[in-house]
Amino acid sequence: MNLTFDIVVVGAGPAGLAAATAAARSGKRVALLDENAKAGGQIWRSGLSETHPNHARESAIASFKASGAEMFAGRQVVNTGPASELHAWVDTRQVLESFTFGSLIIATGARERFLPFPGWTLPGVFGAGGLQALVRGGYDVRGKRVVVAGTGPLLLAVAAHLKDDGAEIVSINEQAPIDRLMRFGFVLLFHPEKIVQGFNFRVATAGVPYRMNSWPVEAEGVDALTGVQLTDGSRTWTERCDLLACGFHLVPNIELPLLLGCKITDGAVHVDKNQQTSIESVYCAGEPAGIAGVEAAILQGKIAGLAASGAVGAASGLYRRRDSQIAFGRAMSTAFALRKELLSIAKPDTIVCRCEDVRFGQLQAHAVSDGSWTDAKLQTRCGMGPCQGRVCGPALETLFNWRNSSVRPPLFPIPVGAMCSVPNSQNNLPVSMETSQ
Repeated sequence: MNLTFDIVVVGAGPAGLAAATAAARSGKRVALLDENAKAGGQIWRSGLSETHPNHARESAIASFKASGAEMFAGRQVVNTGPASELHAWVDTRQVLESFTFGSLIIATGARERFLPFPGWTLPGVFGAGGLQALVRGGYDVRGKRVVVAGTGPLLLAVAAHLKDDGAEIVSINEQAPIDRLMRFGFVLLFHPEKIVQGFNFRVATAGVPYRMNSWPVEAEGVDALTGVQLTDGSRTWTERCDLLACGFHLVPNIELPLLLGCKITDGAVHVDKNQQTSIESVYCAGEPAGIAGVEAAILQGKIAGLAASGAVGAASGLYRRRDSQIAFGRAMSTAFALRKELLSIAKPDTIVCRCEDVRFGQLQAHAVSDGSWTDAKLQTRCGMGPCQGRVCGPALETLFNWRNSSVRPPLFPIPVGAMCSVPNSQNNLPVSMETSQ
């Protein structure tokens, strides 16, 4: 099936919903594609265990539905085609669908950064946001002792939500030093709404130790997690727990922009004042253009939707607010930058690539010889598993300054037969397709 729209938006999080709504209100025929069954993205994910409604999400979805834009849920974009075309995999029907567009807005969000340390693959160790998503999907944490660790504002929010769902939060451990967080506090003075939000999360976690300058060095246990070793650089201690929620801030999802050939700067898609990328008629909004938070994503989405619709004048009225939020995002990234001690918590036998069971020691040999990720791939298959480097990639960049030099279709694993069903002239695949990628 091939569908044609004036504007196609990929990603139904805050940025994508705002972009699709603004474009549809401007009179364009708009399609919004998302791999999930419901709109909202990771940050606005709905679930079975929600005890409090998310009014911002509900308002955004209501506005989207009223705009006349069309939602295509359960569509995972895996490839591009000629003449402004995307191919999306529909897993429920095991078919590929094609979407032809006049303009494209990429709003694919971000994912958690994981850093390897001994024991991080034990059952009971989760990404901070990942555990929150599981709980929203029905995973029961009532009565479970949870240690929250890593870096970024997400830690406090996750701890508050988990406690609200019945978990016993043992401690919250932020790796950033206190001096950086104090400087970030001055930035917050210009964003009182974020102070209120943070204050509410801290009230919700009242009585839970919140430690700065503290990070995990080992997860303990044999068949499942029993405790976490933490350090502040001068002493190390163990906290007993059932679950560890651990994440080291976020990284943009830029695989689709890379496949399209968009310019990337400092790990994010390069955009102009109207959120247009280096490719004409391709726009980017939200976290793929740089981690800056929900408010920035919504404003960027509105600007992209208006600009892609030709309403540049209306978009310009949002520049100032958007730029203020982006400046906040930069300050946040500086405050929560990873400390150098995190580069040495992995041991030679620590797994780095979970898909291919590649150990830290195997990769160190390539780093010592001034190798690249490509060299390491050829010798170890690191990054060549089902996740295609989405988990180990950010860790490799942090540990060795390696960046993925190639993004190839399909962007997600799908049956070979599905790709072969599309003629070579339209599937953008090399003749000798690498089924392992």
